[in-house]
Amino acid sequence: MSNTEEDRLITVAIHTFEQAQILKTRLESEGIETYIYNVNLVQPAVSSGVRVRIKESDLPKALSIIEHMDLGKDTLSAHSSQSVKRKTILVPVDFSDYSLKACEIAFRLAQSVDHDVTIFSSYYSPVYSGMPIFESIPYKNSDDDPLARMLKRTEADMSNLENLLNKQMSKGDLPRVKFSTVIRQGIPEDEITAYSEESKPSLIVMGTRGKDRKEQELIGSVTAEIIERNDVPTLAIPEDVEWGKNLSTLNIAYATNFDQKDLVAFQSMIDLFANVTLRVFMVHINQKEDSWDEIKLAGIKDYFKKHYPEVKIEYSLLQDNDVLKALDEYVKEKHIDVISLNTRKRNLLTRIFNPSIARKMIFHARTPMLIFHS
Repeated sequence: MSNTEEDRLITVAIHTFEQAQILKTRLESEGIETYIYNVNLVQPAVSSGVRVRIKESDLPKALSIIEHMDLGKDTLSAHSSQSVKRKTILVPVDFSDYSLKACEIAFRLAQSVDHDVTIFSSYYSPVYSGMPIFESIPYKNSDDDPLARMLKRTEADMSNLENLLNKQMSKGDLPRVKFSTVIRQGIPEDEITAYSEESKPSLIVMGTRGKDRKEQELIGSVTAEIIERNDVPTLAIPEDVEWGKNLSTLNIAYATNFDQKDLVAFQSMIDLFANVTLRVFMVHINQKEDSWDEIKLAGIKDYFKKHYPEVKIEYSLLQDNDVLKALDEYVKEKHIDVISLNTRKRNLLTRIFNPSIARKMIFHARTPMLIFHS
């Protein structure tokens, strides 16, 4: 084999023989040449420490695939069945103007990446919360029942939204995209999370202000909760954003901590905006000076230059005690259309007493935010 950089083999994972074979099959099904080493030829089934190696040029794509694999469950047959299913973008709505804006942006993205769209809504009555329901008690489903009235109203709102979207597609105001609708009973955060776990959308697109939310309340609490609880990348659309009318070019500020998870999220972002001309502003914000930042930045520059030569990337190191303020100023200076970052799941107590930077930004930013999850 040639010793050129393009052909150089690197190790992406070390597994048991069985897991390495599953990963090899999965990567090769995506066109990535894969090799396994250190196999016990006498008893390969019990081999451990088996190295899975690929060409360095395939690393970004491979990292993205590996990130979404569960080697305890993934099999070739499971992958085959998933490949037939159309990929979707999930849009939870409450029928406000902000919901309509989220739908418009989702439709344009769906056309760009050849996805379908699922529009989702849930209805919930506090009257029934905490009230036990037993099969022996008859359930009255009439116009006098508040839950029945809520369902009827939600169905009517969904029908109106469907008609509006179909009219906009007919007039050419929206691209023609296949879409479906889902209505469920329950608390929005719970139902959106449960449905996304079932349907596995590629992206969730949500507005950050609710129809019945008072002015003095924090906007976007449902969106922030979904970001905290979900594994699916989420695009949060602020109430007064103008973005979405033209997706031919986008300026994206990608906030990085120089973590390998950032490399996986970056590849997912590139896939998401496959037919969009991107200008990426890679930015790292620290509250105090750290000499390692320059070293890490040099390494990440080399990585992206090698693997994404076609993407225009600008790099910045910022130092400020107020991270949100620094990012806000950076967004204005660089005319940023989307802020993208990677966040991590945390337990309930941590979420209450130490809100994540992503959650804080949801309530702060006026720029759409694309959130990935470690």
